[in-house]
Amino acid sequence: MADYRRSHLPGGTFFLTLVTHHRTPVFRQPIAINALRAALRRVRQRYPFVLDGVVVLPDHLHLLLTLPTDDADFPTRVRLIKYHTSRRLPTMQPPLWQRRYWEHTVRDGEDFRRHLDYVHYNPVRHGYVRMPEDWPYSSLHRAIARGLYPRGWGASEPDTIRTGRWRE
Repeated sequence: MADYRRSHLPGGTFFLTLVTHHRTPVFRQPIAINALRAALRRVRQRYPFVLDGVVVLPDHLHLLLTLPTDDADFPTRVRLIKYHTSRRLPTMQPPLWQRRYWEHTVRDGEDFRRHLDYVHYNPVRHGYVRMPEDWPYSSLHRAIARGLYPRGWGASEPDTIRTGRWRE
């Protein structure tokens, strides 16, 4: 069995990707989106975190979250998000999720900005919409309302955002 090493940084910000089993487009169904939302709320009540950014696509989702200063336990949060989402969808054929997930510890403000842009531009990269604002299951709408992004962001962004090739 592989020994996966996870970053344990109290108060850290983490970029996470959770994928459905066999990339099944579970989140095309509103009931699944609602189950995920309820799971996120439930987990956040017991294990607080700031949801800095999120996008839900039919077969995967990206989360950018920040933990409390004395807490480094994002694996428990991921496990419980998956568990509670699955529990709310009993009619779906299990398993709902791939066993593992992608995790990246955000290093600094620039890394945070790049990952937040990646989250918000992801529906365009996958060909679901032409403009990031057109995707309903994204925190971009909240970010625009808060003045963090201008309306129309993503219409003519640099290649680094469109391709996602900013990773080092």
